[in-house]
Amino acid sequence: MKTAVIGAGGWGTTISLLLNEGGHDVTLWARSEEFASRISRTRQNDAYLPGIQIPPAITITHNAELLRDKELYVFAVPSQSLRDVAMILYPSLKNNSALYVSGSKGIERNTLMRMTEVIREVIGIEKGGALAFSGPSHAEEVARGIPTLVTAAGSDPNTVKIVQDAFFLPNFRVYSTSDVIGVELCGALKNVIAICAGIIEGEGYGDNTVAALISRGLAEIRRLGIALGADEQTFAGIAGLGDLVVTCLSKHSRNRRVGEEIGKGKSLKDVLAGMKMVAEGVWTTESARALAQRHNIEMPIVEETYKILFEGKDHRTATRDLMRREAKDERW
Repeated sequence: MKTAVIGAGGWGTTISLLLNEGGHDVTLWARSEEFASRISRTRQNDAYLPGIQIPPAITITHNAELLRDKELYVFAVPSQSLRDVAMILYPSLKNNSALYVSGSKGIERNTLMRMTEVIREVIGIEKGGALAFSGPSHAEEVARGIPTLVTAAGSDPNTVKIVQDAFFLPNFRVYSTSDVIGVELCGALKNVIAICAGIIEGEGYGDNTVAALISRGLAEIRRLGIALGADEQTFAGIAGLGDLVVTCLSKHSRNRRVGEEIGKGKSLKDVLAGMKMVAEGVWTTESARALAQRHNIEMPIVEETYKILFEGKDHRTATRDLMRREAKDERW
């Protein structure tokens, strides 16, 4: 299959490696011409995926013309950049017979659209032609062949099967589902909860607190997801609980790292200034809060996270306020 991966960060590079291992023709597009030239020459992405060799069979380019006439396009760019990138590349990406997969995890600011919705709007494709790809899959581990499970989601079973087969490898197991809404919301909102997990670590709290956060964070994600039409079973699966746990606990999690620094007393501005890669959960917090307000869904963890990040609320005060909420039955 002729494939193209849009975005040469750690995840985009890793997706290219997976497709290449599966025997597909792979073109990896980088937004920076200089960056594309450098990793094409060195066959290493030291900026985002150090220590991993990129096979010579993978074409690395900044030239949009080389993206024409592919059968599968995978987007692996930061969620808030997806629309701009898709619009820039649109003339080369538009193909009525191609499939488009979002490997990006986020909710677009202002529009509050999921990533497949953005792709469909910009490229102008039918609902079944845009799929989501998500799960507990840190690029640093996947690229090294560490066994990993993910979920491919699409409304058309036939197209989901094509994507599932394209990525299915001995160390990379792909499940399938029709619940695009649930998979995308899980992939986006778990980053918000991971910021909180980091704050807990920075504050010096323990495992009890993190376990409570994961449990109640999942309850909030589920509430919003069901209100938006998701399948409740998704939240207990690979894209839901699986991705939430790994992002809250992993040393690779950029969103957890943001929270840790805030928990130690740094401002969000200073934390972001010192990061090379994007922490999607920061802007997803803003979008998640807006969605909750739009649909009248109670999401107290998201609300307090928003106040910490964007209103300067003290994180210890936020923790205290969550703990002192009215006593109630445990409800999902």
